[in-house]
Amino acid sequence: MEEKKDKAYFKKLANQLMFDLSDEEAESIVKEFSTLEGQMALMDAVNTDGVEEMVYPFEDGTSYLREDKVSHVISQDDAMANVDKKLEGHFVLPKVVK
Repeated sequence: MEEKKDKAYFKKLANQLMFDLSDEEAESIVKEFSTLEGQMALMDAVNTDGVEEMVYPFEDGTSYLREDKVSHVISQDDAMANVDKKLEGHFVLPKVVK
């Protein structure tokens, strides 16, 4: 038997997730969930017999993407020109992970 999705249900669920819902918030969620359930029921009603599943929504691949072409290349010396700290051709940054 499926549990009724009312204010008490969503307040209990929120409590299990370690946060509280006001009555207004719970009522809002009940309404949104009801709308969502209606939309899902409409999707379930669509006859998909004989429709092949899709992984990608277009027939053609990504042939419209351009080839990568190297351009505007600067030297390593130019790239490192304004760096305060460098070591063996690399940027040296402060440690951010302990």
